[in-house]
Amino acid sequence: MTTYKELLAQKKALDQQIADARKTASKSALATVHELIAEFGFTAQQVFPWKPATKAAAKYRDPDSGATWSGRGKPPKWIAGKDRAEFEIE
Repeated sequence: MTTYKELLAQKKALDQQIADARKTASKSALATVHELIAEFGFTAQQVFPWKPATKAAAKYRDPDSGATWSGRGKPPKWIAGKDRAEFEIE
């Protein structure tokens, strides 16, 4: 019967073999991906689609300058410390 220490040693050896096999397989997979991208001319957007960040709609407008503010982040000087209700966009 195998002892606890022997089992731990076997586990360590298996973990190392798994790590080595994963490294080899990942290199092969990455090479395949690079070949396919080069062959078909894929762009990064096609391979990893993402949506660009959307801007928040303006909620406030300065009647003097026409500048707008979404209400997010630090308030601009033209609205700071004032009643925001009078600047709301309807």
